[in-house]
Amino acid sequence: MNAIMTKFDIDAAESQRPKCWEGFSELDQAIRDNRLMEYRIKKSWADPWGRKLTIVGVTVILAVFLFLAGASFGLW
Repeated sequence: MNAIMTKFDIDAAESQRPKCWEGFSELDQAIRDNRLMEYRIKKSWADPWGRKLTIVGVTVILAVFLFLAGASFGLW
């Protein structure tokens, strides 16, 4: 029994991805690289409804912040 493990077994397992899961290969790579949040943001921004919801959400948060900042400085 040999205790030395070669990298050939690991490389062979990674290179043999089943073809029926081609759509999940990008997600699998994102999880492996620990960049799942970046993947979710890119996919959400690519979706027209997701983009609109993001813009509206950021606009509402910014409006509330500006209102509170203006109220604290006595502008209204």
